[in-house]
Amino acid sequence: MESEAAGVGLNAAEGVSSTTLFARWSHAVSRRYQHLLDRCTPYIFYRWIACFFVASIYVLRVYLIEGFYIVSYGLGIYILNLLIGFLSPQVDPEILDLHDGPALPLRESDEFRPFVRRLPEFKFWYSITKAFCIAFLMTFFSAFDVPVFWPILLFYWVVLFTLTMRRQISHMIKYKYVPFSFGKQRYDGKGAASSDTKSLLKD
Repeated sequence: MESEAAGVGLNAAEGVSSTTLFARWSHAVSRRYQHLLDRCTPYIFYRWIACFFVASIYVLRVYLIEGFYIVSYGLGIYILNLLIGFLSPQVDPEILDLHDGPALPLRESDEFRPFVRRLPEFKFWYSITKAFCIAFLMTFFSAFDVPVFWPILLFYWVVLFTLTMRRQISHMIKYKYVPFSFGKQRYDGKGAASSDTKSLLKD
């Protein structure tokens, strides 16, 4: 009886130790992965080249096997959703208008406020790249190859993209913001001198 209890205790201890070992290993792998992501953050151009390379591999595979169009359609909808988040401000100007909060600068004399996206560039790139990788893996499972007439899906996606971007552009025009920030504008001495000259002439 005691030997059986000792055996059960030994098995439980081995199970706990293996679980702890796996947790440590997964934690170390996740930390290493996060470290690599942090290191590649400044290299915007190379990151997007890698993303287009992954996307090209996926498009080539779908073209060669002539299938998995429903996966491509879902991928396109997901990328469109990410694009809207990338082009949208972090705080919707409509909400600011309702609460009379601070608005975007409309004149040169207003305080400079850089455009802050709802979805940052790095998360936008990471989500797209990860989506293409997952979609590529899904092409190896025939369960996701649903037979469908792909021109209809392409037509639906183009219509959805057109309507969505039209609404987004209308939103940009209405609230006068551009989804790209190039830093604070700098004025040279000539502009300052000309403005001083105009003020002196007025006096």
